[in-house]
Amino acid sequence: MEKILRGVRKFHDEIFPAHRQLFEKIAKEQRPRALFITCSDSRVHPNLITQTEPGDLFILRNPGNIIPAYHAGNDSEAATIEYAVGVLDVEDIIVCGHSNCGAMSALLNNGKANGLPAVSRWLHHAESTRRIIDVTTVDRPPEERIEGLIRQNVLVQLDHLRTHPSVASRLAQGGLRLHGWVYDIGSGDVSVHDQDRRKFVSLTRNGSAARSQHA
Repeated sequence: MEKILRGVRKFHDEIFPAHRQLFEKIAKEQRPRALFITCSDSRVHPNLITQTEPGDLFILRNPGNIIPAYHAGNDSEAATIEYAVGVLDVEDIIVCGHSNCGAMSALLNNGKANGLPAVSRWLHHAESTRRIIDVTTVDRPPEERIEGLIRQNVLVQLDHLRTHPSVASRLAQGGLRLHGWVYDIGSGDVSVHDQDRRKFVSLTRNGSAARSQHA
């Protein structure tokens, strides 16, 4: 805790004064460029990965970067998405999975997290991911199965995202783009799903973004 408290004091005394104009501007209103949906994992830092400033990203985090389909329940994910699209008018939504994801490891084990009933119930929203991987990678080594699961989950959650009325209507109008990413913690690489090529391609090694997802 002491490290965290030291960080707060350093932010107040050194970082904030150096960026005072930015903070004074965003204190009045927020106009984020994108909704960034990712895992709660402490190793995933959206602003660091994208090199964005405070106010640039509207961020939604939960175990496994999961988006329950609309009407799956009264959840904060639906409220966050609706606000981002309907009020903040974001033009891009990024769903970003990551390597070595604990939620996805639990999902591969039939969606069971031992002694964690709330987590197990939450992973139910990724059941389609698990079943797809079960039938498409049954003979693959465990490391390949988990890598495939992480990528597949991003695609499944993008499908869930399209069930939300605010997203569906904006997609129909052509005012919203969806993106599927996977971040590799060990290498810093970010892979982006290219819909035309039907696979993930490296954003960092290729030097240019893949095509956006579309409904």
